[in-house]
Amino acid sequence: MSLLSEHWLIDSMRSRGDRTAMIWEGMEISYANLIADVSRWSEELARQRILGGESVAIYGDYSPNLCALMIALIANHNVVVPLTLPPGARRTELTNIAHAQICFHFEGNDIVHWERYPVGQAHELLKTLRERPAPGLVLFSSGSSGVSKAALHDFDKLLAKFRRPRPSFRTLTFLMLDHIGGINTLFYIFAQGGTAVPVKSRDPVSVCKTIERHQIELLPTTPTFLNMLLISEAYLHHDCSSLRMITYGTESMPAITLRHLRTALPRVELKQTYGLSELGILQTKSRASDSLWVKVGGTGYETKVVDNVLWVRSESSMLGYLNRPSPFDAEGWFCTEDLVAVDGEWMRILGRKSEIINVGGEKVYPPEVESVLHEVDNVRDVAVSGRANPISGQVVFARIVLHEPEPIEQVFKRIRRHCRERLEPFKVPASIEIRDQPFSGERFKKMRNPT
Repeated sequence: MSLLSEHWLIDSMRSRGDRTAMIWEGMEISYANLIADVSRWSEELARQRILGGESVAIYGDYSPNLCALMIALIANHNVVVPLTLPPGARRTELTNIAHAQICFHFEGNDIVHWERYPVGQAHELLKTLRERPAPGLVLFSSGSSGVSKAALHDFDKLLAKFRRPRPSFRTLTFLMLDHIGGINTLFYIFAQGGTAVPVKSRDPVSVCKTIERHQIELLPTTPTFLNMLLISEAYLHHDCSSLRMITYGTESMPAITLRHLRTALPRVELKQTYGLSELGILQTKSRASDSLWVKVGGTGYETKVVDNVLWVRSESSMLGYLNRPSPFDAEGWFCTEDLVAVDGEWMRILGRKSEIINVGGEKVYPPEVESVLHEVDNVRDVAVSGRANPISGQVVFARIVLHEPEPIEQVFKRIRRHCRERLEPFKVPASIEIRDQPFSGERFKKMRNPT
């Protein structure tokens, strides 16, 4: 119990008393009840001899029991490895990369089983955390080759920014728990005395039903989901008047989606966020709700732009990768690989450097073309990428999802005509392909690379 009384987050949560910490399957869980669960987990960790410094994988989604375990592990100075993958070879691979020694498997709010794994010698970065001692967090992100990179954080440093009092909200936990945005959302809620409301399904209708039923004030999500929300018009069939703010990030926002969202939900503040698994979530300020220009940085973060690419130096940066060399330069700067435009203290995120299309030496940013294509009649969704060309190196290729079936020749003619009016010639799609399904994965991010 002594460890529980020593951690500022637990002291802060305990002070909230009977205030609602979570709403789980319609049931309100108070902060007092959640802290009681944290205390029980702390006793269970001691009983099972799960020692500080050991890496613990947690499989599952948001639930009171899982959240209580995570907080108890932080107080116990464990390294937390949240994972949402289903059982299989991929899950085993990530568990091994993270050097997980104990794994807890949740289904809903219940522990299905837990197990210990034998591991070899600890990674040097894990040894560093144990010597402090400090809790850790391992987050996975995809590399350019598709191989996951395991970012190891000092969890206390990542949470330190939440010690400063900020507004509290009743928040829908949309972003996945193994994503930096999901972790940031959850601990912002708990540190500020807000209420976390998980959803079982992240489709527009289910999300709008939850907003209406539980009077959600804050929705952190992705541009891809917001486009799906607009297409579905679910917000018209449910009372979303409680919403005060929508934050969006993880990918570029099409300008037309932002304009339509502003029209659809005029009373809601729209705020762009920015962060990476390696750095945490930076403070941001949008120039306006309908603007893609944003200030990025805040206390503990420094930014600079080199050759139109954003670099960041952060006090809460990861310690390093468990399976890759350090990406930081000698002065501690991290290259985000995000291309940006700059207007004084404002910047606009143009897209990942790896996704830029090079047409005869001219740069084409996929989000810019996608935004124009969304203006074309009958276009429901679009993903733009580069296609090899023997003359220009690459040309612009667009995959299209339609609202209603239509001959491809007719669609292509209308697209070319509209794009020639709105874009420079080298940005106009040279070819298109019609698909049946929208281009988003389970994390509601745009998937541009053809499969």
